[in-house]
Amino acid sequence: QERKTTEALWEIDELLTRHFPLNSRLLNSLSVEDIIDMFRFGGVVESDKLQGLAKLLKEEGSIYAANGDKDAALFRSMRALHLYLYADLHGADRELLHMTQEMDELLQDVQAYRLPAKTERLLMEYMESVGRYSKAEDSLYRLWEQGENVVIEGDKLYNRLLLKSSAELEQGTLPLEEVEQGLKAWGRITAIRKDSGT
Repeated sequence: QERKTTEALWEIDELLTRHFPLNSRLLNSLSVEDIIDMFRFGGVVESDKLQGLAKLLKEEGSIYAANGDKDAALFRSMRALHLYLYADLHGADRELLHMTQEMDELLQDVQAYRLPAKTERLLMEYMESVGRYSKAEDSLYRLWEQGENVVIEGDKLYNRLLLKSSAELEQGTLPLEEVEQGLKAWGRITAIRKDSGT
C-alpha cells in the first residue's frame, strides 16, 4: 500500500511538472491567490488550465485520503475547490473535465468543515450562477456567521432572486415566498448588528 501510494503521488508530481511550471511541493506551498496569478495573463485567467491543475490537486488529495492522511487530504480538497470555483466563475468549460461533478464531490468531502471566507464567497456566487439558490443563501448565512460583512451582498442577492420567475426559484429550491421571507429576515438580523455597532 505504501509503495502504491508513493507511486501514485510520484505520478501526480510528474504530471504537474509536465503540464504546469509546478511540482507538488511548490504547489502546496503557494497561496491559492498566488497559484491563480500564475495563470493570469494580461488580466485574463487561463481558466481551463486552472481547472486542470485543480483536478490534479483533487486527485492528490484522494491519494492521501485513501492512505488515511485526513489532514493532507482536506488541505488539498479545500484548495482544489477554491481553484475549481474560481476557474468556473472565469469561464472554464464545465464539460471539459466534468467540472460540476468534480466540485460536487469536493463539496461532499469538505461538508463537515468550515470553508475559508474567500472560498465561501466564490461558492455563493457559483451556486447562484447554476441556479442552486437555496445553496447560495446557505453560503450567505455561513459568511454572516463567520463575521464577514456581507450586508450589501445579501441585500443584492435577495433582490436579484426577486427578479427570477417562480419556476426558476422553485427549481432552485427557494420558492418566491421563501425569498420574500428571507429578505425580511435578512433585514432584521442585519439591522440588529448595525444597531449594536458590530
